[in-house]
Amino acid sequence: MSWHILGAGSLGGLWGARLFRAGIPVRLIFRDRVRLAQYRQVGGLRLREGDDTSLYPLAAETAQDAVPIRRLLLACKAYDAEEAIASIAPRLASGADVILLQNGMGSQDAVSARIPRARTILASSTEGAFRDDTFSVVHAGQGHTWLGDPTHPGEPPAWLNELSEAGIPAQWTDDILGQLWRKLAINCAINPLTVLYDCRNGELNAHTAEIQSVCEELCELLRHTGQTEKASGLYEAVLAIIDATAANTSSMLQDVRSGRRTEIRFLLGHALEEAHRHSLKLARLESLHIRLSEQLATRGLPID
Repeated sequence: MSWHILGAGSLGGLWGARLFRAGIPVRLIFRDRVRLAQYRQVGGLRLREGDDTSLYPLAAETAQDAVPIRRLLLACKAYDAEEAIASIAPRLASGADVILLQNGMGSQDAVSARIPRARTILASSTEGAFRDDTFSVVHAGQGHTWLGDPTHPGEPPAWLNELSEAGIPAQWTDDILGQLWRKLAINCAINPLTVLYDCRNGELNAHTAEIQSVCEELCELLRHTGQTEKASGLYEAVLAIIDATAANTSSMLQDVRSGRRTEIRFLLGHALEEAHRHSLKLARLESLHIRLSEQLATRGLPID
């Protein structure tokens, strides 16, 4: 059975290249024929790993293709996810598996509502990857991917072994919502501050007091959303990630520097929506959201 990938950006491209070189059928989906022609002109997807760069001629098609889709990796940005899935929803076979690899939280529910006949599997990844050019991906750091289905937690799909064959470190978890919440909290503590201080991750070590105060409120939010275990050691985990990725530029800062829309709505925005739902007043997080929104507006970027 072929994998289809919609959203051949950093992580989508990384998965696609790894699956292809493992001999597993994979097809990229592009939004229109212009984009498809551009891809075919460069001859495939380029992946750089360390000092090695390889070109992988993955098969590709447009969203309008008629072939049914039985296994889809949706790897676009969170704000594009609902529109993207709507563009190919008629092609999804009944019972198709759709893996949602979006940053933050909130987009997953919207996507699932669009495709009631499919099984939506949530994913949370710590893999480091970024695009250095169109159809060109750099693997910036080895990570891990957790997958799970909150509605059928004890039923991992048979294709998990294909990820192992492709060298994609992944495992099934019955607590995928916990994984997503933990990652959201970590991202909320790091990404907005890298934008506000226009700095690499490691430079946030000069702002540990601010990070600690933000983490305290994030822990309060986690406890109120039933994720008490994920609140444990959050501040220490954030500092460890800052040190481990010291030379990296956060994805949010990359977006801002490139003049692209950020995923603020699905990170801080979602956190504050949940806080409001639980009648929580989180002054530091609200202040961080306001400061970030002002920074984005100053640059002419969307604030949602």
